[in-house]
Amino acid sequence: MHVDRPQIIAFAGLPGTGKSTMAEALARASRTPVFAGDWLMGALKPYRVFDGMDEPTYLALYNGLVESLVARQLLLGQSAITDSVIDDATAERWGRLAAEHDAELRVVECVCSDVELHRTRVEGRKRNIPNWHEIDWDHVQRMRAEFPPLTVDRLTVDAVEPIESNLGKIHGFLAGAGRPAGT
Repeated sequence: MHVDRPQIIAFAGLPGTGKSTMAEALARASRTPVFAGDWLMGALKPYRVFDGMDEPTYLALYNGLVESLVARQLLLGQSAITDSVIDDATAERWGRLAAEHDAELRVVECVCSDVELHRTRVEGRKRNIPNWHEIDWDHVQRMRAEFPPLTVDRLTVDAVEPIESNLGKIHGFLAGAGRPAGT
């Protein structure tokens, strides 16, 4: 991945759609740091940070930590990759952050159009994030109801496609070869 100016590359989507797989593959290929919300939350859990915390405060902490790390990379003139569930408001805020640092925001939405494959992926995965939990299909369904579909400018990749194919689309998108389809 060679770009003229720094980018925030935000991988978005429900759990089990390939966000982490795609973000980590891009991070390895580009040597760009990836900041994953679940890893950050796992690091805080032993300190009982979440005890008694309501959902809005939890989401603010989750997105605030990721955003702070991204801002630091941009201050260094470097790109950053995020791996988290985001909504339009977060994407718009990160777009403003990118603009403040003469960078650009590129959103890659990961989906899985095959419901049974998606469920199998969620139920069979073991991420081994220290101090963090695996989620179940009911959790994914709750998140689907709580997070409205993204409407911001983005590239959408589908987990039913081969990883290499999706990575090729992502590399083209980041290099400017392909404009996002918006779906």
